[in-house]
Amino acid sequence: MNGTPRLRSAFPSTPRKSSNGPAVQSEQHTKPRNSDLPTGVTTDRQPLIPSEILDPPTQRLYVVTFYLALVAWKSFDYLSLVTNEVDSLWFFMKWSAIDGLFLFGLPGLRVPWLEWSPSASTILFLAHAILDAILMFRIPMPFGTWALAATKVFWDRELAVSERRVKPASILQNSSLILGKQIVHILPEGFAILNPEESSYCIGGAIIDVELPIHVNQTTLSSIELLHYDLESNVYQPIVISKKEIRKMKKLSAKSNGQKSSTGPGILQYTARKPGLYKLQKALDESSLEVQKSSSDTLVVQCPWASAEVKEEHRCKGALSDFAFSIHGTPPLKIRVSKTVNKELQGTSILSIQPDTRFALDQHEASNVVTLSNPSTSIDLTWARVHHLSLPINETLGSGGYWIYTVDEIQDSLGNTVNYSFSDKTNSKPRQGLRAAQKFEVHERPKALLDGCSPQHPIRAPAGKYENLPIKIMTGTSLPEKSQKHSVNYVYTAQEHLTPDGEHNRDAIVHSILMKSGQKGPLMVSPGLYSITSISTDYCLGEILEPASCLFLNPPIPQLTLSAENITDSCAGRSVGLTVDLEMVGTPPLEVVYTVRRDGGKSETVKEEFDRLRAQLTFLPETAGSYTYEFLKIQDRVYDYQLLKPPAPQLHQNVRPRAYARFRDIYPRRKACIEESASFELRLSGEAPWALEYELVHGARKVPHIVKDINEEYFTLRTEKLLEGGEYSLSLKGITDSAGCKVFLDDEAKIDVRRQRPKAAFAEIEGRRSLHTLQGKKVRLPLRLSGEGPWKVTYRAISGTELIASVDKNNDHLEVFSENTFELLHVEDQSCPGTIEEHASRFEVQWIRRPALQIVDSATIEQRGLLYVKSPVCEGEPDAVDLRLVGTPPYRLKYDNKFPDRGSNYQNIKELVASAGVTSVRLDTSHAGTHEYRFSSLADNLYDHDHRYFKGVMIKQTVFQRPNAKFENAGKSYSYCKEGEGGEEVIPITFSGKAPFAIEIAIRHHATTNPEILRLSDIPSNRYLFHIPHGTLGIGTHSVSIRKVRDGNDCRSENELVAAFSSIFVNVAQLPSISPLESRSDYCVGDRISYTLSGTPPFTVSYTFRDIGRKALSHNTHFQRLAETPGDFVITGLNDKASSDNCVANVNIKKTIHELPSVRISKGKVKEVDIHEGGVVEILFEFTGSSPFEFTYTRSTNATPGKKSIVIETRYETSNEHTKTVRVSDEGTYEVVSIRDRYCGFSSQAAQGRSGQKLLT
Repeated sequence: MNGTPRLRSAFPSTPRKSSNGPAVQSEQHTKPRNSDLPTGVTTDRQPLIPSEILDPPTQRLYVVTFYLALVAWKSFDYLSLVTNEVDSLWFFMKWSAIDGLFLFGLPGLRVPWLEWSPSASTILFLAHAILDAILMFRIPMPFGTWALAATKVFWDRELAVSERRVKPASILQNSSLILGKQIVHILPEGFAILNPEESSYCIGGAIIDVELPIHVNQTTLSSIELLHYDLESNVYQPIVISKKEIRKMKKLSAKSNGQKSSTGPGILQYTARKPGLYKLQKALDESSLEVQKSSSDTLVVQCPWASAEVKEEHRCKGALSDFAFSIHGTPPLKIRVSKTVNKELQGTSILSIQPDTRFALDQHEASNVVTLSNPSTSIDLTWARVHHLSLPINETLGSGGYWIYTVDEIQDSLGNTVNYSFSDKTNSKPRQGLRAAQKFEVHERPKALLDGCSPQHPIRAPAGKYENLPIKIMTGTSLPEKSQKHSVNYVYTAQEHLTPDGEHNRDAIVHSILMKSGQKGPLMVSPGLYSITSISTDYCLGEILEPASCLFLNPPIPQLTLSAENITDSCAGRSVGLTVDLEMVGTPPLEVVYTVRRDGGKSETVKEEFDRLRAQLTFLPETAGSYTYEFLKIQDRVYDYQLLKPPAPQLHQNVRPRAYARFRDIYPRRKACIEESASFELRLSGEAPWALEYELVHGARKVPHIVKDINEEYFTLRTEKLLEGGEYSLSLKGITDSAGCKVFLDDEAKIDVRRQRPKAAFAEIEGRRSLHTLQGKKVRLPLRLSGEGPWKVTYRAISGTELIASVDKNNDHLEVFSENTFELLHVEDQSCPGTIEEHASRFEVQWIRRPALQIVDSATIEQRGLLYVKSPVCEGEPDAVDLRLVGTPPYRLKYDNKFPDRGSNYQNIKELVASAGVTSVRLDTSHAGTHEYRFSSLADNLYDHDHRYFKGVMIKQTVFQRPNAKFENAGKSYSYCKEGEGGEEVIPITFSGKAPFAIEIAIRHHATTNPEILRLSDIPSNRYLFHIPHGTLGIGTHSVSIRKVRDGNDCRSENELVAAFSSIFVNVAQLPSISPLESRSDYCVGDRISYTLSGTPPFTVSYTFRDIGRKALSHNTHFQRLAETPGDFVITGLNDKASSDNCVANVNIKKTIHELPSVRISKGKVKEVDIHEGGVVEILFEFTGSSPFEFTYTRSTNATPGKKSIVIETRYETSNEHTKTVRVSDEGTYEVVSIRDRYCGFSSQAAQGRSGQKLLT
């Protein structure tokens, strides 16, 4: 039924629209929501060069410019390949590689519009490789033919008989020759259908009514009767729609579709406001006859909805959600529930629920139940009523924060969908509070531990001092739990009541406090064991982590006990020191403070730190006297300084120390020059005077020394002169004090003695201490130095002042700038003075000679100071001047050629490179006049040009102009017919140069190779009248040219230099002819009329068209014109290139052009006719042209939207008149495809021999 054609007067299809409710959608038309699309995803790829630096259009312009540069380069290589013998394979490989790099590398730049795929890059590369092979291997290809064919596609124009260019297609494809068609419709029977698309509907919430579509076709209804079945009361109720209401429904339907007519087929919308089952019971037309109806019924149910207790609840992390949504609707129901945690969507779930006893039917089953039952009987549709169901949600709350469960969408068993996540596109709005959601605030469980304290690492504090119990609370969330209070329980057991294993006893005291995260814990007042047992908040019970116990201790106060023993010298039997034993009580590390006082003087405070409870101190003073040691106080890790019980412990001692000597430097070492001594500073202790013994060791030799009667505490020890180089050791052996007690010493010092003094000398360059260099150039004189740098070198130029240079390297240089002899005077390194080697103390520097230029004397040159005058020559004759160069080759000579006759600013600068001392410069004789050559720059291999040393040289020469002769009318053609008469032609010749002149003229026929030579001499003036007797010339073209000319300066011009611009032509021709290619005399508009021409191109064709005379030019022997319009086309005359204007061939060739025939159906318009089955309609055909007529027409299917028309049959007819009528009774579209009259024909398509067609006879 859907394939039946509609009447033009029928209602158009009513577009579907959603119900008034904003949140209801049909399952069949549900579209994906924007929220279902992934967010944060983009497919845009940014260019490799950011758009902020270079915008994409400019990037594309640069790429195209680069590509065109490659094409230009490739064209240059192709031209080089054509003109030179070059390897084609190398060029092919080169350009294949370049094209590959460009085409495959371009997508990497990511330039918009130029990001082609790898397959596209491969195809482009293969195309370029094929083109490279064709070009580089010079494969012949018909590019000209292809270009002509391509030009025809865009510029297909020909000359018509009216001498204007027209498109042949516009004449041959004239659609106005066949106009009109007739469309015949067969009317179908009328029908009515309720809800033809079987859509689902619901009412409820914001949707107060729905519109049920009634499809009506091929009829005008006067009455509609619907049957309504109530779902709650199970009662039938008829609904009658009157003719007036039907008209209103049709007007609304037409208005919604933008139509003015309210009659015809279409969709009528019935507004239903009650749930239930609707059935189309009866439909009557205007004749009170019942029209055909369909058994499709529509079920309207209550829209589904959801509800929940909208309240906030507090839960703990890890607990279960344990709640349920109330769902209402027609089961089974599909619910889409989303979960949001801390404002981030965690996921969406699709859930299905239904009653325990499943009795629900789908919509198709429900329609069958009503259709197959008697309306008077009761039907059980309790499954379609609203059911109230519960949807439990029970899952673990795995993270802290705000959790929200939301019902986004509900769909019932009929496909009705309520979507809460977005508003409908209609103007209605959803009701407030309709969306179902459940919100939880999930709290983190607090955790607690004791930070930095445990039974193994207790907290120690002095007696009477309190410490905070280090309770650390962790919430693990950024929610306000950090600021809320926590309830903490802990137990305490005194230290003396702990069990043997260090645990709490049964009588442990329990405490409870409230504290915030980061707050200090309670004070620990008494020593003992503290343990936290639990932590909780207002909502959650927490977790206790380890360590959960803390041991609090009060250590003992630190104390000190001393015992001392004297240290006695075995030689003198006297005390030299004291040993003290310390016994301490406290918590290590411990620190003891004591003072040392000598002979009742000022005391010195000393602090000693110990990490043990027992220690020993040793006192060995270096100076004799009475010493008192007083111990003042002690401290440990827990307690601050504690004064020792008075009186403070004191130790007394009279000390006479042993003798001793040592170097004052920590690492004594000296450097010395050979034959010099070294000294060291010593410090002596004991009782003066002292006697010091030492040894000076060098190699295997030891030299003992003794110094007596030393009374100073600080003593300078100076060695003897060290005569040998190397390392010396100075060892202290012993010291004896005033009591005669000798003490062994083991201190030692080192002395590094230089083995030789530093030296300086000039090094050789290429075996010599002399150098030739460029004038004014900086010279680096090589130095050779020995010793330890840096050095100071004193030198001078002979008879010059002394100079001092600082040198850092052994192999360094001195920089000088003048031509002289340089001498070394003195050298000194880091520590020692040195000597100069006499044989290498001098170095000589000389300059190389600068380049010079000389003109070689000859008979053709005259010197006038710096000016040289060269003998004059004729223009174009070679001439040169010889030069002699002095210096170091190669030479670079720059000169300029000034040509005053061509303007004061004309100057041609040239550069010459000469590899020998003698060279020549070619003089410019290509232009007549006075030439001046000025040599302004001279340089050789060593020196650049310097105007201070080269002043320049000038050469002057006069060049005579070449003579010239030319025809005043050069290039002119002199023509006449073979049958004509005429005398001699006078041809004027003009000369330039100095008289008298001599000339040589060549006369050549186009069919011969050897010209006839004519010589003329002693021509006294610059203009000469040349007479050529053309009566003796044969038929054809003759070329007359000037071959040679000579003037009074004996300068000549000959061959092509003269003939290229001094030639005339003489044509002797016969009369041209023309003949048609076809013998027929009748042509149609759009045909081509062609002729063959004989003679010498180009031709001038004279003709008349429609009694109007015209002339046409033809450059070849083929003359053709397109018949654009009807009329008589007559050729009247012809002349060619070889004939003059008076030499014309008179002809009379007539061709008649006829108009193309035309045909019209229905006055040239599209006419639609509706008939009933078995009816007949007449089709009128109207012709123009010359009878009789032959025409072909077709019948095809009527076109529908989205479907092409198909030809059903083709028929051929004839007519001797200009009109013809044909009667038809079949449905379809009738149109003419071809027409022919007595002379011409026209076809819009190939109507003959088409497959699948039926030919009628």
